[in-house]
Amino acid sequence: MTAFQKLIEMPITGRGESFAPADLVERVLPIEAKDERQRRQLNWVTHFALGAMWGSAFAIADRAGLRGQKAVATVFAVVYTGDVLLNAALGLYEPTKWSAGELAVDVVDKLVQAEATGLIFERMKDI
Repeated sequence: MTAFQKLIEMPITGRGESFAPADLVERVLPIEAKDERQRRQLNWVTHFALGAMWGSAFAIADRAGLRGQKAVATVFAVVYTGDVLLNAALGLYEPTKWSAGELAVDVVDKLVQAEATGLIFERMKDI
C-alpha cells in the first residue's frame, strides 16, 4: 500500500486495507500465509515488489527515450492494464462488476503511484 492510499485515500473513502497483493502471490506461487501476521507480511513484501516493478517499467521507458508525463502515461497504461488483466484472468478481480467509485479509486491510487514512481525515478537518475 502506498502512503497516498494509507494517509489520504483510505481515510476519505473509508476503505479497509487491501490484501489483493497477497492474494496474487498465493495464487501464482507455492506460498500460503499461515496466520494474519504472515498474511500482512506477505502483503507488504508484495507491495514492495510491485513498487519495484513500477520502477523497472520506468527504467524501460527511459531506455526507450520517454521522459516526464509521456513516461508516466505509458508506464501507467501498460502496468495498469496488465495488472487488471492478470488479476481478472486469475479470478482475483472482477472489474466488470466494479462501481464507478471503485474504478475511480483503483485508477487514482495507481495513477498517483505512477506519478510518484516517475518522480523518484527521475530524481534518482540525477544522483
